[in-house]
Amino acid sequence: MLPLHHYQIQTNMKAISTTKAPGAIGPYSQAIQAGDFVYTSGQLGLNPATGAFPEGGIKEQTRQSLSNVKAILEEAGVSMTDVVKTTVFLADMGDFAEMNSVYAEFFSEPYPARSAVAVKTLPKNALVEIEVVACGK
Repeated sequence: MLPLHHYQIQTNMKAISTTKAPGAIGPYSQAIQAGDFVYTSGQLGLNPATGAFPEGGIKEQTRQSLSNVKAILEEAGVSMTDVVKTTVFLADMGDFAEMNSVYAEFFSEPYPARSAVAVKTLPKNALVEIEVVACGK
């Protein structure tokens, strides 16, 4: 038998969806709200209106990825200041400094905890994918 807290989280789950970020293209939600926490799926730097990556490189894709995250969080009633943890997936760790410079535009102290890893390939050959966990009030 599962502990009681497991059942409470399961019954309080709510899918979050907005047209201001790219739609899910598989069996997943843009985000899930569970209690006070919002967990976003990884967001590529795709423009939700065109479905294409912005012109440029890692900086432009990072900016769009974080703009997508921001739109999803706003739909859930939280903001970037509520983010407690981020995970950044990079196609090339050589892009870290440029990603980091754009990332800094979206967050202020106290900065969320963060992991950044290089992966072999991202969907659609993206340069970056970012997911976050936010805690509402």
